[in-house]
Amino acid sequence: MSHQTGIKANDALKKIFAKCRDGKIRVLKVSIENEELAPSTSSKPVGKWQDDYNKLVKPLIDENQPAYILFRLDTKSPDSGYDWLFISWSPDNAPVRQKMLYASTKATLKQEFGTASIKDELHGTVMEDVTLEGYNRHKKNDAAPAPLTSAEEELVELKKTAIHTDYNVETRHQTLSGVAFPVTDEAKQAITDMGKGVHEYVQLKIDLDEEKIHLVMTGDVSLDKLPTKVPADAARYHLYNFKHTHEGDYTEAIVFIYSMPGYSCSIKERMLYSSCKAPLLDLIQSLGVTIAKKLEVNSGEELADMLEDPPTIKEKIIVSTPVTPTSNIPQVLTEKKSKQKRSCVLS
Repeated sequence: MSHQTGIKANDALKKIFAKCRDGKIRVLKVSIENEELAPSTSSKPVGKWQDDYNKLVKPLIDENQPAYILFRLDTKSPDSGYDWLFISWSPDNAPVRQKMLYASTKATLKQEFGTASIKDELHGTVMEDVTLEGYNRHKKNDAAPAPLTSAEEELVELKKTAIHTDYNVETRHQTLSGVAFPVTDEAKQAITDMGKGVHEYVQLKIDLDEEKIHLVMTGDVSLDKLPTKVPADAARYHLYNFKHTHEGDYTEAIVFIYSMPGYSCSIKERMLYSSCKAPLLDLIQSLGVTIAKKLEVNSGEELADMLEDPPTIKEKIIVSTPVTPTSNIPQVLTEKKSKQKRSCVLS
């Protein structure tokens, strides 16, 4: 599931897009302002694109703030008009939250501008990446990428801006799969206890200001009461020991549930919960809890349907020949465990 930021182009930007298609704009800088894609500045063509590039692009670069830059080349395509270079600027020393926001919104901007008009893309984290020389190196070393889905583009962008630091409870770090916020000792203890069978249910939340993952509650919750634990106005992570009997076999399996009540949550909340999920799952499993199934829901009502039909647990069939010499008919014994381990896999 791909979680978009919900940020769209404002009316002013859409008007400038029309001028871009007419060839009246050489370069356009786009920023995210007040949860909208907005034009920052634009310039008309003066000379050849190489000369204009050197003069116009560098002044648009802020070494501490991400941005998008659309630069018009002099070539044309039969169906889409002028070809454009899409520059995604994400400096290393920019705030992680800003880099994540721009990475997650990139696909939306390309779609609104028109992906057919984008001839090439350039990603930069330092000034040398986005100079004319840097662009020429890019063209020489990299073939044009195949079209990507929105989810793939977000992942590629997050990988390019990844920061690696040592992980401990006091620091956060960004990984290729997302951002790992520190988890409090209380929350880690609750997760560990769940793996030992102490708890049947654990709920976790992200403190958006403190940027840490906290324990909300633990307890014993029946399946029919589980939907009531899902907030209607805030995102949460849940661990639930799903106990059920299927075809006479008793089974326990821990399910990870990521609940996000859609656009009733802020862009920041949606973005952080989505990005922190994968590193949190890694931590949970490192603490000895095997996740049998992962669910993503918008509301508690969805859980009842998702967990209603228990999956099939395959029995282990052992063919055993009796010791009686006069018997030639093998006996088929079914080996069942009266109580499945928590690591059983849900299909």
